[in-house]
Amino acid sequence: MGKEAMHVIRPARLKPGVTTESISEPGAGSSGHIGDSERVRGKALIFWDPNRPGRKLDAIDTDQITPAKDCVSESLDSLDEKWKQGAFRYLMPDFRARVHAGATFIIAGERFAIGSSREMSPAGLKAVAEEAGLEMVIVCGDNMGDIFRRNAFNLGLQVVQCPQAVEEACDEDEFSFDPDSRQLVNETRKKFYEPKSLTAKEDEIRRTGGIFALGRREFRTSVETRPEIVWPDPETAKKLTATEQIIWAHRVNKDAEVKPGNTLRVYADLLPASDGTAPFAIHTFNQITGGDSIFPRQAAVANDHFVFTGIDSDDKQTGIGRQFAATQEMKKPYYANPGDGIFHFYFPEQGLVMPGQFIPGADSHSRAYGAYGAIGIGVGSTTLGFGWSTGYVYFTLAKARRVRFTGKLHPWVTGKDIVLKLLEVWGEEQSQGMSIEFVDQDLQLPMPYRNTICNMMAEAESQNGIFAPDDITYEWFRAKGMADLPYPPIRPGSEAAYAIDEQFDLSEVRPMIARPFSPANAQKAVEVAEEKLSFDKAFIGSCTNGSYHDLLQAALVIQAAKEGGYRQAKAEFVIFPGSIGVKEQIETPDQRLRGESIADVLRSVGAGIRDSWCGPCFGQGPDALKPGQRAITTFNRNWQNRMGIGGEGYLASPAVVAASALLGYMAAPSELNIPWDAERFEP
Repeated sequence: MGKEAMHVIRPARLKPGVTTESISEPGAGSSGHIGDSERVRGKALIFWDPNRPGRKLDAIDTDQITPAKDCVSESLDSLDEKWKQGAFRYLMPDFRARVHAGATFIIAGERFAIGSSREMSPAGLKAVAEEAGLEMVIVCGDNMGDIFRRNAFNLGLQVVQCPQAVEEACDEDEFSFDPDSRQLVNETRKKFYEPKSLTAKEDEIRRTGGIFALGRREFRTSVETRPEIVWPDPETAKKLTATEQIIWAHRVNKDAEVKPGNTLRVYADLLPASDGTAPFAIHTFNQITGGDSIFPRQAAVANDHFVFTGIDSDDKQTGIGRQFAATQEMKKPYYANPGDGIFHFYFPEQGLVMPGQFIPGADSHSRAYGAYGAIGIGVGSTTLGFGWSTGYVYFTLAKARRVRFTGKLHPWVTGKDIVLKLLEVWGEEQSQGMSIEFVDQDLQLPMPYRNTICNMMAEAESQNGIFAPDDITYEWFRAKGMADLPYPPIRPGSEAAYAIDEQFDLSEVRPMIARPFSPANAQKAVEVAEEKLSFDKAFIGSCTNGSYHDLLQAALVIQAAKEGGYRQAKAEFVIFPGSIGVKEQIETPDQRLRGESIADVLRSVGAGIRDSWCGPCFGQGPDALKPGQRAITTFNRNWQNRMGIGGEGYLASPAVVAASALLGYMAAPSELNIPWDAERFEP
């Protein structure tokens, strides 16, 4: 593929008959300024930890705030109906009634709203209060989900990060909040609190009407301005991390300082959504641009979340994106039909993801693009719709953290085992919201391993994770016929500063299994095997482990185990390829399987091969877990109710899941007594 045919950032493209002069002047339509606002008042609604009396509940994830089945919009005219109905449906069934009764100050512990990019969560919470003529305030600990936090500011939902206020709050306490000064008061206890400060730009967005008003103010200028990507000179680059160099190059304002804590406008190379996050992004785009003035900028949509459920409302939601794509002339590879692929596999496979890019995606696992030497971050739908309108997004740079991988991999250890071990080591604090830079010191981690590691930086609660492009990266692109890439090579600067600089010894990692209800709740698979934990289903696939290489690893284990007498999976065994390309490729003979295809090997022990989609990973479709069921999977999240209401999910590598499927209990491939053969099994 020649450079001229590659995906690049382009200027705004006006619709026929539209001129820049016909677009409203900057400032038109802005509203909602904060100033002389009345204090918000209400009672505390506290989420207590049932396992730690007297403590507030930590790590409330977005799946608990808005369950998957409620993340659906049947039309652009009624986006939030299900979002309101589903708010804390299982965690606090009477939530809506309690808010309507005046309990509008939501009190939760640390790491509130971690997880997905579903903007249905803050939008739904805000709407629950507003339908009763009230205003909601979220009060939580210092650390919280960065995507939810950004979404809340975009929408005008007040968020207060103040651990002391959380610790001292009791049921029925009366609170007040000043939207202008952001001072929080526990009126019952006469306590005054100053919350964690915002950046100047975050406060400006909050004060001046949120993301829609901001977009309208900046829209015309963004259309008139031609994007320019300018890379730092060597002297500047040597002081910057790989992430910082990409941000430096993509700045809209070329004099903006690139340092942690600063909020900048950053041009986006690609702005992808799923069928689930697209409708709200479309609504945002229409609100900012009018819907008929420009074509959406850098936009892409993959139908991969709610597409094979057989539910009418899900089909209507998919139809919103399909109609938008037709109207806006979005075609393949920028618009992926159901079954084409999960977008974190599909878009790289299609050549839309390349080293040096900045990719805000409306899915938390967009962090996967760091495997390809790009910045991938998860954003909400309104940020995405803003980007479709202007070509850039607002981005607050996090502190940098470097992880240097050293030591030699043990047999059967893969990218999944590495990231599960890393999450276990990081513990409750996880990455502390930092920007993670990985260094594969001995160049032993292939691209699929890197994809898994970067993908699960969502579970690590990092801003992004990136492997600066190296020989492995460029060889992967050369194999795709993409040798002459648009951006120059990037190397972390020799004088770059890292808030945390750590070494991670791969020789200490063994095959791992993560127990419910956290990916960090990981343990060596050989130890889990001692318990002979049975299960109802074994799943391999998802955006985390759905590559050809992932499925090959499973097939190699199965083929070797068959030689030892294992003939049939002991539980339901299902495969979800990452894309239709992978699904087709696994039907072809592979020399490493002695001429058999991956699909034939998998089917020979009873595995079923499904279409490529995300549904089972978040409890949708016919393969979702039922109450009381247990599954061992290669998915990325095993939170409560994540894979199905009342089900339990365990996380592992394709090799471990394949071995477990044959054994009937959770275990590493070593439990099958397969002799390790590096030539046969190493990637």
